[in-house]
Amino acid sequence: MMRNELINEYFEWMYQLVCKDAKGLSYRKLLCKLFDTPFNYTIAMDGNRAEDGVDLRYRFGYECGFDNSAVADCLDDKDCSVLEMMVALAIRCEEHIMDNPDIGDRTGKWFLDMIVNLGLEKMTDDRFDKRYVERILHQFMNREYKRNGDGGLFTVHHNRIDMRSVEIWYQAMWYLDEVLKS
Repeated sequence: MMRNELINEYFEWMYQLVCKDAKGLSYRKLLCKLFDTPFNYTIAMDGNRAEDGVDLRYRFGYECGFDNSAVADCLDDKDCSVLEMMVALAIRCEEHIMDNPDIGDRTGKWFLDMIVNLGLEKMTDDRFDKRYVERILHQFMNREYKRNGDGGLFTVHHNRIDMRSVEIWYQAMWYLDEVLKS
């Protein structure tokens, strides 16, 4: 398999994981932009989210029958992307925290919740605005969002801590705690 074919298959695998429930909307352009954007972080512990994103490559390889060497050769020549980090985080939220067989897999819900909170839900293929997306991603990675997380990945309404000062994992846990209480 050629390098570009494996990269495209990886992208499609991620897309299906998180956008299969997008109610007929296509977010391919947005997810391509997220895939092309390196995940940069300023809080050291967010490096764990980047590691999860890189590990996602090997989950893809395992689930789709690719050798680790093929994954490494084709995918490990770049840092974790924003898309990989967000998909890996959505999977971790579902599988490690919110798993409920009675409800089913909500990985796509957690991902789309992040897209909505970032303010990117209107960036469907027919309305995609590259400059707007770049501005939003810059604000997110530079933590230029509101104290309660609005404009970042997670908004938490009943928290006294400035979300801009804590790692993404804590933000996710506080958000999921509010989801469970609602």
